[in-house]
Amino acid sequence: MGILTVYLDRATKLKDKDTIGKSDPYIKFELEQNNTFKDKNYGDQKSTTKKNDLDPVYEETFHFNIPEIKNMELTVKVMDDDVLKDDKMGKCKIKLEKLGLSGTPRHVKEKVHNRIFGEDSYVFLTLTYTE
Repeated sequence: MGILTVYLDRATKLKDKDTIGKSDPYIKFELEQNNTFKDKNYGDQKSTTKKNDLDPVYEETFHFNIPEIKNMELTVKVMDDDVLKDDKMGKCKIKLEKLGLSGTPRHVKEKVHNRIFGEDSYVFLTLTYTE
C-alpha cells in the first residue's frame, strides 16, 4: 500500500459561471485505477468553497490510500457551488504513472479550462507518492 498526497495550492483565471456576483469555486478530486476490463475507484475528496473568488488560494492537503501508482488517474474538477445545482467550471485528468511520482514533491500546473478569448484557467498542485 502507498499514499498519494495531493497539495492543492491554488486555481487561476477561473471562468465566472454566475449571473449575479462571482462564482464560488471548490475543487473535487476523484482517483481511479484504469484497468483493461474493470476500473477501480479509490474515492473522491473535496476542497473548501471560496466565495466570490475566480483566483482562489486553497493551501489544502488530501491523502489517498492506494495499492500502487500503476494506471492511476486523478480527475480534477473545478465546480461552482450553487444552491440548486453546482456548475462545472473546468476539468482535467492526470495520469499519475507518467509523472514518476516519489516522496519528492512534484509541482504540477494543469489547464482546466481552455478559452478562445482571454486567459486559460489552471490549477496548481504538488503531488507525492510514498510506499
